[in-house]
Amino acid sequence: MTDIQIVPSTGRLLTAEDFLRLADVPPEVEWFANLTNRCTRRAYENAIKDFMAFTGIQKPDEFRTVTRAHVIAWRDELGNRLLNGATIRHRLSALSSLFDYLCDKNAVTHNPVKGVKRPKNDSAEGRTPALGDHQARKLLDAPSGATLRTLRDKAILTTLLYHALRREELCKLKVKDFKHERRGVPHLKVAGKGGKTRYVPLHPAAGGLIHDYLELAGHGGDESGALFRPVSNNTKTGSAKAITPDGIYKLVRAYSTELGFTIGAHSLRATAATNALDHQADIAKVQEWLGHANIATTRIYDHRKTRPEDSPTFKVNY
Repeated sequence: MTDIQIVPSTGRLLTAEDFLRLADVPPEVEWFANLTNRCTRRAYENAIKDFMAFTGIQKPDEFRTVTRAHVIAWRDELGNRLLNGATIRHRLSALSSLFDYLCDKNAVTHNPVKGVKRPKNDSAEGRTPALGDHQARKLLDAPSGATLRTLRDKAILTTLLYHALRREELCKLKVKDFKHERRGVPHLKVAGKGGKTRYVPLHPAAGGLIHDYLELAGHGGDESGALFRPVSNNTKTGSAKAITPDGIYKLVRAYSTELGFTIGAHSLRATAATNALDHQADIAKVQEWLGHANIATTRIYDHRKTRPEDSPTFKVNY
């Protein structure tokens, strides 16, 4: 399904050939092309490819013959592979999104995924582990020395732990995004999910480390260039590439493994959110800070309800 290109092959104006070709693009391909978020696109592509392999679908228009029975059989097969409930729910959601689009385009009469029971949530709490305060401090101190790599890594870890950024958001930061001020306070300009921009106050600890990194790296004047770059490619003004999300993942994993607790980059976001809530940050403010569309997602990080000392048991007084 992803082999079909819907981008015109020539310039800004459509040729007659381009016009006819685009007029014949199946809605199944339109749906996929309309997914602009890279991570969502990759995850949905994997889910749809899995469904196509299971059902033997070869061409986009074959989706119009899918029934609820096909979807149930696929769901059961995913369970037989011992995939966890969250993964199965996500794959069903991807398929449901496709059929919702087909319904809107009148390509099918109904969504066969609707009505298919999905695995229940195991818990209202997130699965991503959050570090304790002592572990977070150890991680912040893990990059030692004054080399370009250690200065960059220390700045990255501090930025993640003090601002709860997604790794994709950190990779998108430009040098100019680090130089914003609002009411005299330095801010980070963050390009979040869904094309939404938010401004996050810059923590002084992160600000100082980023300044040190840029001074040694030498690209502080490259306003439109990537803020955090691979060490081997960080001084080419304008053409330098940003560090990748995979690079961030490997960086966090390497330092945390050395300390005896192997985690991924998303754990730093969970750590920041949990720490802020534990220190009485307003949950609505944390929602805005994290860039969550729904406060229910933010509540995943709120562990205050599980602390024994906060139980109504200890509020009873006879």
